Amino acid sequence: MQKEQISVFDIFKIGVGPSSSHTLGPWRAAQQFVQVLEQNGGLSQVVQIKILLYGSLAKTGKGHGTDVAILLGLSGHDPVTFEVEQLNTRIEEIKTTHQLLLGGQHRISFFSEDDLLFLFTQSLPYHPNAVTFQAFLSTGKAVSETYYSIGGGFVVREGGPQNGGLAEVDLPFPIDTAAELLHWCRKTGLKISEVVMENELAWRSEGETRQGMLQIFKVIKECIYRGCHAKGFLPGGLNVARRAAALNRRLTGDRPYQSFDEWVNVIRQTGQGFQNILDWVSCFALAVNEENASFGRVVTAPTNGAAGVIPAVLMYFIVFCDGYREDRIIQLLLTASEIGSIFKKGATISAAMGGCQAEIGVSSAMAAAALTECLGGSQRQVLMAAEIAMEHHLGLTCDPIGGLVQVPCIERNTMGAIKAITAAQLALQSNPDQAKVSLDAVVKTMWQTALDMNSKYKETSDGGLAINIPISLPEC
Repeated sequence: MQKEQISVFDIFKIGVGPSSSHTLGPWRAAQQFVQVLEQNGGLSQVVQIKILLYGSLAKTGKGHGTDVAILLGLSGHDPVTFEVEQLNTRIEEIKTTHQLLLGGQHRISFFSEDDLLFLFTQSLPYHPNAVTFQAFLSTGKAVSETYYSIGGGFVVREGGPQNGGLAEVDLPFPIDTAAELLHWCRKTGLKISEVVMENELAWRSEGETRQGMLQIFKVIKECIYRGCHAKGFLPGGLNVARRAAALNRRLTGDRPYQSFDEWVNVIRQTGQGFQNILDWVSCFALAVNEENASFGRVVTAPTNGAAGVIPAVLMYFIVFCDGYREDRIIQLLLTASEIGSIFKKGATISAAMGGCQAEIGVSSAMAAAALTECLGGSQRQVLMAAEIAMEHHLGLTCDPIGGLVQVPCIERNTMGAIKAITAAQLALQSNPDQAKVSLDAVVKTMWQTALDMNSKYKETSDGGLAINIPISLPEC
């Protein structure tokens, strides 16, 4: 049987916050629906569009900006290149003019109250994150498509290919499980990152892969830098204050710097003390997820809600482990991506399917594994680190207050990063022969836990902190 094929660029995607499954996925689904209309020659014949949101997309859609993402996608904007500073202006234009420029070329009337419906009590069986697009044509016909946002920005069309359209190739090292990954490492003597790079060569050249990975890193470091210098409060009505900028300023003592590289040098000057490093790791994670919560540009790692864990651990490696070299950064990201792929294949990276263990837990496991390899760990120690990190996130629920990716999501990224570093250190100081739990066992356990978890704790805001913290959000 053909194994599922996932590229490093499927795990790490450039997009816009605050959620990969509720923002980036629906945005991509809207773009795909426009392509369907264009391919069938029906775009210019559309007179009305209706959008039906089901399940988790309905229940937490407003807090996650699902409606915003869909409108931008239908308007022909792409999340990789869209100027996020224009987001509010573009949405306000649609709402005040009651017009939508479909695909950036065909103008139709659009009334959000009537044409974009949140079906809070309805769900579709395949996945909790479902959206149906209906286009009514001047010919009297209608076109309807249903899409599922299955986590990490992955989108599946009902009746379409389950791999999201990724071209199938002959991978030299087909992998679904950690055991299979270890098999190839033992057979070839390659590191995990080297196995991943060999597989990537089936899709593109090494130079193209490296260039793409460095672009991912560029977006990550720009996000961290922005987040560490942006003040104020996060949007959405919770009035959550940004903390990264104040923490950055306190830690650097207002030392002067003009660029990311100069800032890294200043951070190094603050010292290698345990408390100082903890503060910086938290600062990095806060910065990314405060940007994410503000509809900023981020990289799924493997999701938006968990986008701060790997960047925080990467910055720890760069600043405090002398890892600021392109080859080492690419090595870390390649290793992390493979662990994320194994979790996606064997369980889920969608909080709507598995709770927050599927997002923060997976990202922590990815970061732990990647850091372990970059610090000289063996292949088995790398897998051990991933197992340790996930083992201590099992059962973590997703209960965002107000449906916003803010509380407790932002702080969870700091904890996931710290756990990843701890897991890496434990694995590096351990003998894998003595391990009682394998990575595949913990992946299986995570999926079983996800299946047993009450839907109230799967990104619905129907349980946990979401119902125990009194709030009053403004009407959208």
